[in-house]
Amino acid sequence: MKKLNYIALLPIGVFLVLYLGLGILFEYVMEIPMGFYNVPIVVAFLAAILTACLQNPKLHFDQKLEVMAQGVGDKNIITMLLIFLSAGSFVGIVGRSSAESVAYCMLSLIPARFSVAVLFVVACFVSVAMGTSVGTITLLVPIAAAVSKASGFDLPFCVGSVMGGAMFGDNLSFISDTTIAACNGQGCKMKDKFRENFGIAMPAAAATLIVILILSFQTTIKGHVSQPYNLIQVIPYVLVLIGGVVGINVFLVLLIGIGSGALIMLIGGYVEPVEMLIRMGNGVSGMFETCMVAILVAAMCALIREYGGFEALLGIRKAFRGRRGGQLGMGLLVGAMDIATANNTVAIVMANPIAKEMAVEYGITPRKAASILDTFSCIFQGVIPYGAQMLVAISAVNELGSQISAFQVMPRLYYPMFLLISSLIAIVGVKGRRRRYRKIR
Repeated sequence: MKKLNYIALLPIGVFLVLYLGLGILFEYVMEIPMGFYNVPIVVAFLAAILTACLQNPKLHFDQKLEVMAQGVGDKNIITMLLIFLSAGSFVGIVGRSSAESVAYCMLSLIPARFSVAVLFVVACFVSVAMGTSVGTITLLVPIAAAVSKASGFDLPFCVGSVMGGAMFGDNLSFISDTTIAACNGQGCKMKDKFRENFGIAMPAAAATLIVILILSFQTTIKGHVSQPYNLIQVIPYVLVLIGGVVGINVFLVLLIGIGSGALIMLIGGYVEPVEMLIRMGNGVSGMFETCMVAILVAAMCALIREYGGFEALLGIRKAFRGRRGGQLGMGLLVGAMDIATANNTVAIVMANPIAKEMAVEYGITPRKAASILDTFSCIFQGVIPYGAQMLVAISAVNELGSQISAFQVMPRLYYPMFLLISSLIAIVGVKGRRRRYRKIR
């Protein structure tokens, strides 16, 4: 085990100071419109990586490059990059017109005031079936942006609702990476963890839906929501949504969307073959910043881990005692890991060994421990401005011609907020009596 080193966490602090500091400077001091949107997140991460490279002079620069390369080569990072590129290709092919057709079709079938609530519910179902929040956001955020434009709802409100629904499924789905990692690490059955999680997630989802409906009825809807739409262009989105609800692998879902979208756009004469390739290329290029952030985060985290920074985070265990304190400590531990890695699955894997020891020591059942790890990792992952979920949502909106920043969306992330409250209530409600849970089932 590496030696505990709090200084190794300095690169994360450098990034947050630069990212938040520049955003505040642009938005509130210089009063630049959309100031937070203009924050160069890639530059902020480069500064953080430079800070990490200047640390630990005992390790040669070539060795540091090898450490970063190993971090970037992780399976989760490669998976994310492929999803990002496939998503960019899909959005580029179907374009803004298809998303608007889906939005106008939806608004013609349901009262406009319920459209954001429907987006949230659909995101919940799709994410539970697909087991991926990033895939759900990829499919639904373009529709959310079109709904905002058509109905008059605030764009961050629509995007935040989709992101909340996506994190609902990420937390509960049987095929989610976080569920699998938490259950395997704590030695419990998925159905037991689901039952434990359900009592926490459902009240949070219900409260979110109520808030969305209240805010929806306080919004002035545009006078003419009904607009002509092309039903043929709705087909690619319908196919990918059906695939998502059925639970087909996210890559296969995106390939279905890309193939059907290209076929419809070409046969219908909406675009020429050359233009189709250009649009596909532009869509992929639009994901450049998102991919770069994922790569830079992985490289930075690899160095922090090598220097002993993550061991410093594990020190959270010492500050909490008892059943309530142990559960809260688990949540904060995995949350700190998530802030450091920007990957909730990796955060759970890293927190698992310490959480299992805490569970035995303080009489916390394996299913409760797995539930806490999964829930708190999703809470933090759902709100950090540099997480894959936020980056994909922003990229999808910007690709369609609108502009939005993470700091506009964050106050609208009602589901993670309510999930945190629901989790804390569940922790406070347990008996504080300490007992050992020797037999792990």
